[in-house]
Order: sequence, then structure tokens, then C-alpha cells
Amino acid sequence: MADKKLICADCGQEFVFTEGEQEFYREKGFENEPKRCQDCRRAKKQQRNR
Repeated sequence: MADKKLICADCGQEFVFTEGEQEFYREKGFENEPKRCQDCRRAKKQQRNR
């Protein structure tokens, strides 16, 4: 497995979905790749927690 370059659905910036992150997603049973970069994921989480 190799690092993957993905495009954030929110900001449109390219981000890397690392080998380690892919392994983590597989261990947790997640089937979809992330749609947002780390910064946008953090911002989205903060919005939900308000």
C-alpha cells in the first residue's frame, strides 16, 4: 500500500492519505476514504460540537 493524494471536498486542496492512516481506517472497518483534509475535518468537528 502506498500514500494516496486526495482532494479535499471543502477547500479543494490536495492532501496525503498516508499508509498509516489507510491501515487505521482498515482496522476500524471504514470503507470510504476521507473526503476532507485534516484542517477541514477539525473545523467540521468543532462546528458539530457547538
